[in-house]
Amino acid sequence: TTQQPNSSIYLFSKFIHPDTELYTEFYSLWIALMVVNAIIFLVGVVLNSLALYVFCFRTKTKTTSVIYTINLIVTDLLVGFSLPVRIIMFYSAGDCLNCSLVHIFGYFVNMYCSILFLTCICVDRYLAIVQAEASRKWRNPTCAKGICVFIWMFATAVTFSILTMAIQFAECCLSKILVLMVCEYFFPLIIIIFFTTRIMCALSKPSLMHQSRERRMRAVQLLITVLIIFMICFTPFHVRQVAISINPDMPHGVSLLVYHVTVTLSSLNSCMDPIVYCFVTNNFQSTMKNIFRKTEPEQTSVDILGMNKNSKG
Repeated sequence: TTQQPNSSIYLFSKFIHPDTELYTEFYSLWIALMVVNAIIFLVGVVLNSLALYVFCFRTKTKTTSVIYTINLIVTDLLVGFSLPVRIIMFYSAGDCLNCSLVHIFGYFVNMYCSILFLTCICVDRYLAIVQAEASRKWRNPTCAKGICVFIWMFATAVTFSILTMAIQFAECCLSKILVLMVCEYFFPLIIIIFFTTRIMCALSKPSLMHQSRERRMRAVQLLITVLIIFMICFTPFHVRQVAISINPDMPHGVSLLVYHVTVTLSSLNSCMDPIVYCFVTNNFQSTMKNIFRKTEPEQTSVDILGMNKNSKG
């Protein structure tokens, strides 16, 4: 009765290392990662707060892409706000396993929601460009809201299952943990690669020439940007988790270093996702500029009037 919980906690520590271990064994790296996390927090919260304001209050038409993007922004904000919680927990509740589990659970729910919402944006953009007529009945706000609710529930259930299995069932369920990670990461990655390839091939066909060149280029840029975010932010962490599933006897120091570095990379997506927002709507960039340059339209009108007067003179 005493060996099984210890074995389970040992296996769980292979998948997820608390900050206390990194602080005691690699203090300099812990300081460096905390500085990086602080920068990610500041940049991510500022950019995503502005984006949330634009899409909620300055975008009148709530299309399916806008609905998915709003949910993505919310997940990025939650990921950003969880970063200071790590530092607070380290100093106030470092030995509280349940506190760590709650924080880890919330963090990974939001990370997997980000993955799934990015996938939805890519699929929606493909349908809008390539299958515009056939997908019209599916691309409506009601359907998009239902999909968003399902994603939140699905990510919560799968993340809870992963943590529960890692803690309670130890080695016997390594294969099931691997399957769950495939569902929440590798399957969306395959979907994004597939639709990125499909849309780039389809955009060269004459039948799509009625789409404006700007819109077609924006769709390609969006899909490539999402693919880059997946490669930089999410792939290293999940490759590490799969490696632990295959080889639980990986050296502790290597596992500890790789875990915390890859988790920090996964947080970086909250700063990179605003690049995606630029390709979702036509006027996102111009709206962001107008927020900081409210007097520019008046200045331009004065200059035009002055030019007209000079020409008349």
